[in-house]
Amino acid sequence: MDIFHYFDARQRELLSDFAAAGRLPPLTQLPLDKVVVEPPRDPSHGDLASNAALVLAKPAGVKSPRQLAEQIAEAMQRWEVTEAVSIAGPGFINLRLNQDFWRDVLRDILASGADYGRSTVGEGQTIHLEYVSANPTGPLHIGHARGAVIGDVLGNLLALQGFSVVREYYVNDSGVQMDTLARSTYLRYREAFGKTITIPAVLYPGDYLKAVAEALKSRDGARWLDADKALWLAPIRDFAGAFLLDLIQQDLTRFGVQHDQFISERSLVERGAVEQALSDLEARGLIYKGQLPPPKGAVPDDWEPRTQRLFRATDFGDDVDRPVQKSDGAYTYFANDVAYHRDKWQRSGGTLINIFGADHRGYVKRMQAAVTALSDQQSHLEVLIYNLVSVVKEGVPVKLSKRMGNIITLRDVIDWVGRDAFRYALLTRKASESLTLDVELMRAQARENPLFYVQYAHARCHSVMRMAKRFLPQDIETVMKSKRDLAWSELSDADWALIKVLAQWPRIVRSAALQREPQRLTAYLSEVAASFHALWTQGRDQAQKRFVVEDNLSLTAVRLELVQAVMVTLQSGFVCLGITPLDELT
Repeated sequence: MDIFHYFDARQRELLSDFAAAGRLPPLTQLPLDKVVVEPPRDPSHGDLASNAALVLAKPAGVKSPRQLAEQIAEAMQRWEVTEAVSIAGPGFINLRLNQDFWRDVLRDILASGADYGRSTVGEGQTIHLEYVSANPTGPLHIGHARGAVIGDVLGNLLALQGFSVVREYYVNDSGVQMDTLARSTYLRYREAFGKTITIPAVLYPGDYLKAVAEALKSRDGARWLDADKALWLAPIRDFAGAFLLDLIQQDLTRFGVQHDQFISERSLVERGAVEQALSDLEARGLIYKGQLPPPKGAVPDDWEPRTQRLFRATDFGDDVDRPVQKSDGAYTYFANDVAYHRDKWQRSGGTLINIFGADHRGYVKRMQAAVTALSDQQSHLEVLIYNLVSVVKEGVPVKLSKRMGNIITLRDVIDWVGRDAFRYALLTRKASESLTLDVELMRAQARENPLFYVQYAHARCHSVMRMAKRFLPQDIETVMKSKRDLAWSELSDADWALIKVLAQWPRIVRSAALQREPQRLTAYLSEVAASFHALWTQGRDQAQKRFVVEDNLSLTAVRLELVQAVMVTLQSGFVCLGITPLDELT
């Protein structure tokens, strides 16, 4: 149960009663969408805080927010789960819940099990989620890894909230970069036969192409060594692209990142999807022939106005209209992307979400304009931008340069620290913030390593349950069922505080999904771990605060339920994060 959602609903029922009694205007006239029930900033104020009086007093014509808060508080005080209600500041309502309610919350966590945190908030809604979509011209690097994890975990969160999620990778296998790949691979192919090569600056110099060239040599022998470029360009382009895409898919699988489908740009181009998309826009008067203004700032010496086919992007919030076809008749990259997003919209009909690296920031407005136009304003493109990732190894920054072939690949970092540590570390900051990964820290079995700290809490939970099996005189489940209702009054403040932390999980996953902020999970799991470790430490010095109290089976039964609830919550978090929980740490 999401207690915040539950009490928001109860509060709305209360407000509806007020409106029916004439104490408030009809609720349709009030800004209920701005009313929230959330944790108070200071936990000492209570368990829940509502801003209802502050939001509604003025539009309801009530003299002051505090006056309305007093009326709401008086009604809340009569709820069977209420221990106390107070008013803070200009009209915040703070609600403290009784022990019976928190006991039921703990039981609800255990009854929910693997479904704890699941909701139907997104039921009936489709979200088309595109992430990674790296060009198949090289292996995935750490920047791609961040986008991959953000997309993968966001997909898990959205599915947990009831959305129908389509996970997609757009393969950019059409255009100049693929011809560049073919030419670069051809040089490495010649090198594989002992030829001396010089790699021009415009080509890809990375050593990863040596493996592609060796595979090509194994398949075709010397067939292309003395062939004309017109003969080898297409087959080598196709071979290299397929080889590297397979490598990308292998790396994603190893990283635990899943996609439902891979969509080829070239296949869209070949079946005429670009022409169809532009014809659709042109039929609605959204494509015209014109000239763009000169670029802002210093105008290049070779700049000259050219007549092109332009999309009226400014009609949909963009800063300038965008070219879809050049003066020589060739389609722009943007035109291909318009076709792809039209295809996505037609297949899903839902919300489109793209996860882009910071280098695509300037591309956001034009794609949002295109989606709005193509869907006739029925859909909106959301774009989540993630910032740069850097790596420190042995105290020294590791430099990244794809063009120079010095790439920190996704595979490298998995080899250094393992899949789970890498995934977790990538989600310890907001996507918009830059992130530095410390290889030694991700390996460390210390509190400073955030994943280790959380895994340690999970392992300690299992340790408690193993200890209980050794010390309890009978089956644990029998003891818990027969004794669990007898010792609630003996729980410490720290016990109750941990229950209240666990109760926040449904709210955390719901907000992380709806706000597109998967990093909220790691922050929350660290809070759960800290609360649990604090209890463990208290029990080390005080026998009556241990989870297994040998001379008090009733208290032990309640505390074991609490331990199991911690395990349920942590395991739910690990599932969302795509991380394997550990029962023991070596």
